[in-house]
Amino acid sequence: MDTPVTARPGHGAWDATVCDTLIRKLQSLRAAMVAAEARLGDRASDIDPGKLPSARNLAHYLALRRVDLRELQERLAWIGVSSLGRAETHVLANLDKVLGILHVLAGREWTPQTSDEPVGQKRGPALLARHADALFGAAPAERAARIMVTLPSEAASDPALIEALVANGMDIARINCAHDDAAAWLAMCRQVRRAARQARRSVRVLMDLAGPKLRTGPIEPGPIVLRLKPTRDALGRLQQPARLGLRAMGSTGLVPGAPHHLGVRAAWLAQLRVGDRIDLEDARGVKRKLGVVDRHESGVLVEGARTAFITPQTTLRLRREGATLRDTAIDGLPATPGQLRLHRGDTLHLVRDGMGHGPGGPGRTEGGRTRRAAVLACTLPQALDAVRKGDRVWFDDGRIGAVARRRTAQGVELRITVARDGGEGLAADKGINLPDTALDLPALTDKDLEDLAVVAAQADLVGLSFAQSGDDVRQLRHQLQTLGAAKTGVILKIETRRGFEHLPEMLFAAMGASAAGVMIARGDLAVECGYERLAEVQEEILWACEAAHVPVVWATQVLETLAKTGLPTRAEITDAAMGERAECVMLNKGPHILDAMRMLADILQRMQSHQSKKRPLLRALAAWQPPAGDAGLDTPPTAPRARRAGVRR
Repeated sequence: MDTPVTARPGHGAWDATVCDTLIRKLQSLRAAMVAAEARLGDRASDIDPGKLPSARNLAHYLALRRVDLRELQERLAWIGVSSLGRAETHVLANLDKVLGILHVLAGREWTPQTSDEPVGQKRGPALLARHADALFGAAPAERAARIMVTLPSEAASDPALIEALVANGMDIARINCAHDDAAAWLAMCRQVRRAARQARRSVRVLMDLAGPKLRTGPIEPGPIVLRLKPTRDALGRLQQPARLGLRAMGSTGLVPGAPHHLGVRAAWLAQLRVGDRIDLEDARGVKRKLGVVDRHESGVLVEGARTAFITPQTTLRLRREGATLRDTAIDGLPATPGQLRLHRGDTLHLVRDGMGHGPGGPGRTEGGRTRRAAVLACTLPQALDAVRKGDRVWFDDGRIGAVARRRTAQGVELRITVARDGGEGLAADKGINLPDTALDLPALTDKDLEDLAVVAAQADLVGLSFAQSGDDVRQLRHQLQTLGAAKTGVILKIETRRGFEHLPEMLFAAMGASAAGVMIARGDLAVECGYERLAEVQEEILWACEAAHVPVVWATQVLETLAKTGLPTRAEITDAAMGERAECVMLNKGPHILDAMRMLADILQRMQSHQSKKRPLLRALAAWQPPAGDAGLDTPPTAPRARRAGVRR
């Protein structure tokens, strides 16, 4: 930008000199936007002809946003002219309208530009709506934003669950191919199609490829022990005894009402009767007793009023009317899942393969204190080759942070820098993020390529996880075309810093697909970009996608507390309302998912009359209408008057 625009003393906002200076600045911007469109060049040949206007508009928007427009915005607002702040869907047309108004104010001639701009104020939003319909299907009559729901594993065998989701407004069913297997995915697809037909609704299926996700490797299991613990109230009074199912060794039968099961000798089990007492000595050498309370074909249910720690060495002794009859060994005890306990300042060796284990020997001595070193493998060992000294490493959605100290023959030595007081537990199969590391990993892993055969045959949409470049998008499109699924919609999941930084080139590459959208995967994205940056990052993604007329999925932790516990937090209500600016909002699974769906639908329906993208709609506020006969603006005849403040609309 050149010399700041200022009005001389005695000259008003509409002074010709002021307007002329603004015209020069805007014409300079316009020239940059037209030049950016010209630079599309050969890239345009890979874009669907119907999406060329969107590609040109995106090029205009990117050129516009390379300039700090804040002072120009303020000056345009001072004059009373549109400040370019809501131009995403029709950038060049909006700028030309502002130029035309300034010419009139300055007393200069203005020739309106052609309608070929490439899109105007009406055509731009219409293109976005058309692309959203092509990707997600038509929106429900009552709300513009669709609702996507992640299916849990039990959806494969529970048709009633799918029917309830469809009946409560699920528009897109999401299947995460990082979990379960092809047989389960096929079963879920069949259940969704059947339930949609019965409900006479259109419900599409999205299958997310797992992608090159870095995760923690296996960890040595903890001790083999079962903790039986009764429930007590605040005064220590027994509320619920500890329950245990006993079944014959080798059996997999379930005893009704038993949260845990142990195997015992079949002959010993056969003689048990309701009312029998079973004695044991637990891992601490403490004597405990259990009572037989029910008998089933699969085994018996026993209860205990006191905590017991049962190990493979524990023996159960049957007592009846004071006499000890027989005893039995046990089997089927679960191994405690392995977990590392990490504290700030600890050393962790991240290695290429092997079984992870906790601190076991003396580590480095620093500041007079001895650090004990833990060892952990990662699922993509080639990623460790790119880690450099000083790079940050995050584990388990950012709960644990570390910094790389040095390379080793086996991998990387890390120093734990972020953990709660008292330490954090880290289990196997938890996410690893390397926000400072330039990873050269294929977007489609061998597993993804194998899964694509199922996805291409079953899904309406495919999610490209950890998309990071235009080549990643083109590779997926090529694979779909090879599999005869070129019409399958593509969703780019933006979940890394590199993916965010390369979003424009990925949007251009996605415009060659039949239908395409973007998912703001805010979980990994927050870790990669920093929680403090997430708010601005998600805004920028929304703006760029609107300029490209590409629909967006607002994802990760939407109403998550409500879905999991049945009670939402205040903050997540506001977050759900923000989702109205996207074309689709995603909910994750949880026992209260139906409650979350109903609340989300209500929030989206309310907010769509107040907000469209970043533009407030200024609907009449019924809560603050004056009583009849008061001075001031009357309620418009077409606007129903609320019966009381805060009425539900």
